[in-house]
Parts: sequence; C-alpha cells; structure tokens
Amino acid sequence: MAIVQLKPKAVKFIKTLPPKHKRQVKDHILSLQQEPLPQDARPLIGYENYLRTDIGEYRVIYRYEQNKDLITVVLVGKRNDAAIYRIAKRTLKGRQS
Repeated sequence: MAIVQLKPKAVKFIKTLPPKHKRQVKDHILSLQQEPLPQDARPLIGYENYLRTDIGEYRVIYRYEQNKDLITVVLVGKRNDAAIYRIAKRTLKGRQS
C-alpha cells in the first residue's frame, strides 16, 4: 500500500471545498493508496513521473515514486479551469523532463 503525502497547496484547496466535495476528493486521493495508477490517470505533459487524475469537477496532480511506493499530491483544482496548470507550471518549475 502506497504512502500518500499532501503538499500544502493541495491541503489549502481541499479545505475550501464544500463538505460533500471534500469527502469525494479525500476518498479519491485515499484510493490512490490501493491503486496509484488508476485507469483515468494521465501523464502530466512535460513533467516526468507526474500524473493527473479527475474526480468529479476536480483534478488531482500528483507524483508517484514507484521505488519508494510514495504518492505526493501536489495540487488539487477545478478541472475546467486552466489555472491549475498555471499553478502547476510555477510549482513544478525546474522539474520538467
């Protein structure tokens, strides 16, 4: 079972969600422990080992380090908002592949 870490930006966004959405996002993130590479996970283009997955109207950007069995949730944001990618670009600067 993988270990899940949440970066402060992800925690901050999750705290702003309504209770129902907060629970859905948390459940989805916890499900990554059992299945770190779900079927809907897609590589984050330009960033090696970073993936994105969707839950309802939200997107989770995370890194999976298979050798450590470690998942680091970097960001959570709205799917239909390009802002999550702008924030990811700033947050992950210098980590491009």
